[in-house]
Formats: sequence, C-alpha cells, structure tokens
Amino acid sequence: MQRSFQKRQPKLEGRGPLEAVSTDGPHSDWLGMPDYYVHTLTVSGQDFKYLSASKNLEVNVGDTVVFRYQEVGKTDAKEKRIDKRSLGLYIDPSQYLQENP
Repeated sequence: MQRSFQKRQPKLEGRGPLEAVSTDGPHSDWLGMPDYYVHTLTVSGQDFKYLSASKNLEVNVGDTVVFRYQEVGKTDAKEKRIDKRSLGLYIDPSQYLQENP
C-alpha cells in the first residue's frame, strides 16, 4: 500500500518572544526508558510543551524562537506540543551579517 503524503496536514508553525519557561521532571514512564523533562514554554501568551532529555534548553527567556508543533489530545483540551529537534532561535535576515557594536 502506497501512502499519499499529499493529504497529510501541514505542521503548524510558531514564532515569537519566549516569555517564560518552567521545567518539570525528570520523568520515566517505564523501566529502561531514559529520563526526560517536560518544559512548558510561554510564547506570545500561549503555552507549549517540549519534551527533552536535557534539563536545560538552548534558548533563554527574551529570545525570539521558532518551532513546529502539533495539537494533541481531546478536542476540548488540546495540548500544543513542540516537535522534537524543531525548537530554535529566530535569526532576523536584515541583522544577520551586521557586526555587533
């Protein structure tokens, strides 16, 4: 059976200033599973969850971040979960090649 990727929903994208981060963990769901941390990121007034093996993130409060995410859960209480390895800093193209004073 051949899958048609034409019908797949495109990933949702987010971008904005990182306002707050709270970290919960470490968690371990079953024996042998590596520990992971649940980071709740507040970006432009909305909360997003990011699961990571590291307690520290490579982004800081005040940074402008970009990411892909999906909404998971029931229809009345959907959780916005950031895709693994998609969280990064936003680089303004107009400022990219300019030197810092």
